[in-house]
Amino acid sequence: MVNRRQLLVASGAALGATSLMGFQKVMGKELGYMSPIGFKVPANVVDSHCHIFDPVAFPYSSRRRYTPPSATVEDLRRFHAAIHVRCTVCVQPSVYGTDNACLLDALKQLGPDARGVAVIDKRFSGQQIDDLMGGGVVGVRINLEVGKDRNFDSAITRLEETVRTLGGRNLIIQIYAALPIIDELAPRIQVQPHPVIIDHFGLAKGADGPEQDGMSSLLGLMQSRKVFVKLSGPYQISLLGPGYADTVVIGRTLVDSAPDQVIWGSDWPHTGGSERPANAKPTDIEAFRAEDEGRNFTLVKEWAPDSGLRDKLLADNGTKLFGFAAG
Repeated sequence: MVNRRQLLVASGAALGATSLMGFQKVMGKELGYMSPIGFKVPANVVDSHCHIFDPVAFPYSSRRRYTPPSATVEDLRRFHAAIHVRCTVCVQPSVYGTDNACLLDALKQLGPDARGVAVIDKRFSGQQIDDLMGGGVVGVRINLEVGKDRNFDSAITRLEETVRTLGGRNLIIQIYAALPIIDELAPRIQVQPHPVIIDHFGLAKGADGPEQDGMSSLLGLMQSRKVFVKLSGPYQISLLGPGYADTVVIGRTLVDSAPDQVIWGSDWPHTGGSERPANAKPTDIEAFRAEDEGRNFTLVKEWAPDSGLRDKLLADNGTKLFGFAAG
């Protein structure tokens, strides 16, 4: 009989030039130094944006654009315990393509306080989508940014195909796209039938402030209650170093403009931690960012100085949107 280890080794070919041994040398996402959290953390915090990477048990797609190390459910539990998170939303990372097996396994391990956002394409059948929903998936993600797809026609096509494939099912559509694309898509987002989440502050540039092109469209979508925006991964929009002070104006504008339409996410385990050389291959292991989780979490106090607004951002809005039981 072939044992589990033999199966894992046999599956290593799917990792391309990167070996299982290479992953084992960088196994585990360490918590690292964490500054004290600068506010009283409310009960029932929802982390609406984190990823699981388990390349030994679930090999990455051969078509991936980068290769992260391992960040397992146990690593995530350790991180969430440190910052007092109760509920988890795991988002399918691009390195797995449309194979959501790792996501479903993570949801099974995490139990009733976890939900998932999967990645599908137009070939998915209704039964496949129903199976995802049965495993804890509450939404699907359209990722236009990992490949820097800034083509408006392509964005329209992806949105329309996703809506058709979902076939009226009660699922969220999550969009990761640059602010100019969101600006162009706004009328179509408004009329399609699904709740929509926009990732990472809508990728509004921190240094450009709330008057930058596209912000008015994003705020309008939020104020219409069609769209939620994740305040997640502050380094995604900051031009400054750790501390990410230039995110404060953007974060505060989003919270103040539509306090019921904002949700917080950690973006753990923080991909993109190393400068990629010009000759880098997609199979080269790319380290995670070394982030001070306590300092990053404390930014929430700057985005939402009022404790009532923080409760909405961290707990109340996510609990309702993702269907968690009130704790």
